[in-house]
Amino acid sequence: MKDTVNFFIKGLAVVFLIVIMSACSDGESSSAADEYPSQPIEVTVPVGAGGDTDLNTRITAKYLEQELDQSIVVSNVEGSGGSTGINEVLSKESDGYSVLAYHNAMLVNNIYGLADYTSEDFKYAGVGILDQSNTFLASKDAPFDDIESLIEYAEANPGEVNVATEVGAMTHLQVLEFEQKTGVEFNVVDAGGASDKITALLGGRVDIVPTSLGLVQEYIESGDFVSLGIIADERLEGAPDVETFAEQGVDMSVDKVFYWAFDPETPDEVVETFSEALKNVVEDESYQEEVENNWLTPAYLNPEETAEKLQEITEHNQEVYDASDQ
Repeated sequence: MKDTVNFFIKGLAVVFLIVIMSACSDGESSSAADEYPSQPIEVTVPVGAGGDTDLNTRITAKYLEQELDQSIVVSNVEGSGGSTGINEVLSKESDGYSVLAYHNAMLVNNIYGLADYTSEDFKYAGVGILDQSNTFLASKDAPFDDIESLIEYAEANPGEVNVATEVGAMTHLQVLEFEQKTGVEFNVVDAGGASDKITALLGGRVDIVPTSLGLVQEYIESGDFVSLGIIADERLEGAPDVETFAEQGVDMSVDKVFYWAFDPETPDEVVETFSEALKNVVEDESYQEEVENNWLTPAYLNPEETAEKLQEITEHNQEVYDASDQ
């Protein structure tokens, strides 16, 4: 009987100790979330330096530092279509000090079977920039200068129009959708990264580069390149003379969504703090002016709106892919 009582008492002590330790752990986690951020935040950009993702991230990070009163260190982690950087964020501690800054390309990796993660595997702080300036760029010497003349030329020369993109890229889906809607056939050429594609277009090795107007603004203004149109619902305020694809008879629209995301186990309080800071940044007039100078749209989407937008884009991308012969 005495042994039974001792065993029971020891059991209660163990349970009590577990409860106390759990409470302490919860208290520490809550305290850490309340004090966030108390150390520099590392932001991973899963592509190389110099592109629009890198540029937009660094612009936004500059203003976020002021809002959060903490340093933000931006690191470029390239590889596997963004998967290397994305997996690095997911592998780190879920404390809010490792953040992913990326765009729609993440959604394409799963569609092409290049990654297991989906848009549902993250906790989003929100969106700060929308790129509605996606375009097909051509040389000033090209035999076409708008969508109508491109279609006419491509129909007369099937498979001879070289388009600089690569299978698995977001721009590749744009090319596939254009082919589906117009019936033309392009020759897809992997010309390398963003700067390599521009060099290839300048050298006449490719005929079209799908890109964002803001990245090639100087070439447009110098007359070296011509935008055949933007893949958007409306014309850009910064480039009002550039027609949309829809105005030229091709019903296409693409939003490039630049979002900020955390590991799904990150405390809600931490994500909310970051999200509120992002909202304040987007409302800053200086930030708006800097973003708009690159022909981009400063726009805040909250975590729920971001998740919904990415799911909507995923479903559309899947439809385009399924309708192709990939």
